[in-house]
Amino acid sequence: MSSRVQELAEKINMTFDEFIGEMRKRGCSEPTAIKIWNGVYEDFSKFRDNDMFLSNLRKAADVLRVTTGSLLSK
Repeated sequence: MSSRVQELAEKINMTFDEFIGEMRKRGCSEPTAIKIWNGVYEDFSKFRDNDMFLSNLRKAADVLRVTTGSLLSK
């Protein structure tokens, strides 16, 4: 089963390596980028602008050219 991030990446023909590379360019660590790729990220109950996990999801949304909410809902 693929993660939501993998589904969105497939739609724009983005590979794992390309995703990780783009996330690294935006200052995300490789282990965190891999977790996001695999769909292992926080269950958000409260959104705060300074939340590091939400910040990384914003980076992923930018890489995938979608809104952050697209990553949270299935």
